[in-house]
Amino acid sequence: MTMEMREDVVRRLVVVSNRLPVVLSSSDGNWRSEPGSGGLVTALAPVLRNRGGLWIGWPGAAIEDGVQEALEQAVSDAGYSLVAVPLEAGEVNRYYRGFSNEIIWPLFHDLQTRCNFDPEYWNTYRDVNRKFADVTAAHTDDGDFIWVHDYHLMLMAQNLRELGSRARLGFFLHIPFPPLDIFVKLPWRHQLLSALLAYDLVGFQTMRDRRNFVQCLKTLVNGTETRGRGHVCEISVDGMSVRAGAFPIGIDYRQFEQDAGSHEVAESAWHIHENLPDRQIVLGVDRMDYTKGIPERLKAFDRLLTRHPEHQRRVTLVQVVVPSRRGIPEYEVLKAEIEQLVGQINGRFTESSAWVPIHYIYRSLDHLQLLGYYRASEIALLTPYKDGMNLVAKEYCACSLEENSVLILSEFAGAVAEMQRGAILVNPYDVDGVAEAIHEAIVMPPEERHRRMHLLRRAVKKHNVFWWVDSFLRASIERDLGSFPIIADYVPDAFNPDDAT
Repeated sequence: MTMEMREDVVRRLVVVSNRLPVVLSSSDGNWRSEPGSGGLVTALAPVLRNRGGLWIGWPGAAIEDGVQEALEQAVSDAGYSLVAVPLEAGEVNRYYRGFSNEIIWPLFHDLQTRCNFDPEYWNTYRDVNRKFADVTAAHTDDGDFIWVHDYHLMLMAQNLRELGSRARLGFFLHIPFPPLDIFVKLPWRHQLLSALLAYDLVGFQTMRDRRNFVQCLKTLVNGTETRGRGHVCEISVDGMSVRAGAFPIGIDYRQFEQDAGSHEVAESAWHIHENLPDRQIVLGVDRMDYTKGIPERLKAFDRLLTRHPEHQRRVTLVQVVVPSRRGIPEYEVLKAEIEQLVGQINGRFTESSAWVPIHYIYRSLDHLQLLGYYRASEIALLTPYKDGMNLVAKEYCACSLEENSVLILSEFAGAVAEMQRGAILVNPYDVDGVAEAIHEAIVMPPEERHRRMHLLRRAVKKHNVFWWVDSFLRASIERDLGSFPIIADYVPDAFNPDDAT
């Protein structure tokens, strides 16, 4: 971290998220914990350790003796405190699988037809947010800064204020915030906006998301006024004041770059190319989710091979799909659709075992395996319908050590605001357009590849995950908008789809 939080302003950082930053597993009734992975844990763990911080969340299992012992060991290993919020199975089903992932997730990704507006989901969501607030209030005081993360816990600040907390409260939304015409479909739109106004700072991934939030407030909440320039503004509603800003999350660039340069990753990349000789590798890496646009991506690759037969036997798509939300019928249907498309395309174009157009991998890859695919592939194809950010795009660029690869990116990913100067942007719904983008990437001259990737890597390096934490905490502490050092240069001057209104 480049910033030291002022002792007279904030004594301790408290992070609250749906899940604790540990993974619990059981073998023969014996529970054990392993450190969680991901950028959020990487960025916040050092801050929490250095300041004696606290992380509050659901442990992912019922709290019994073995689980409690595993959590106590996790605290010892982490170097900061962990506090578990106990949830019953029915609460997890209605609050997490229900309200969070059958209402907020599809609605905020502009896929409202997939929403299930069950009133019981809302009731449980309120109850669970109150339970999180009760636990948080019991373990914090007014000198703490409480940083709440993501769409599962949007009501937390309002509940904490009702419990008498005067701590400074920040919230960061990791997924997109929808435009007004989508948001108004939420039956509890007024309650949700009112709850978000109880935070001191509300953070979003992009300026588009922040503008959507402000527009919803101005339309749905009487007396809303805004002031301030740059990426943080101040919103006033009937005497209440909240700041809203755009803080695009990053990755641990140096760690990815270092790991990508290791002997193990270089050897893994060599083996991948040895098994796929004399061809360019196009890589897709996604969770199994209907927001990722995987079926249309496969159709675009099919279209590429049909319209540009010269690329047959000279290009292979490696599509990695990480299992997600197993057992949910909608995701099982998606999995079946993807597998059917892969089978159809491979059946249509495969001439011998020497060339199979699509290599489909349905499993999680460990860190070094994933980096091996990043290093081996000449093209990354990331085409979500909508994404808060898309960190795979940033990881891929960080691992392009030779700067000889190409990023094809959906114009509806939050990462576009930072990466549009170097990436080939596509509309994921435009199958022909994506096919032509792949063709453009395949035939792109080496010097153009280098120029584009150099721009991308520079942006990813500058705005890494530590910059993200630093900029959010600075905005949460600084009161005077005029003196706040707004980061104004992370959005390129070129055309930004966020501004195309």
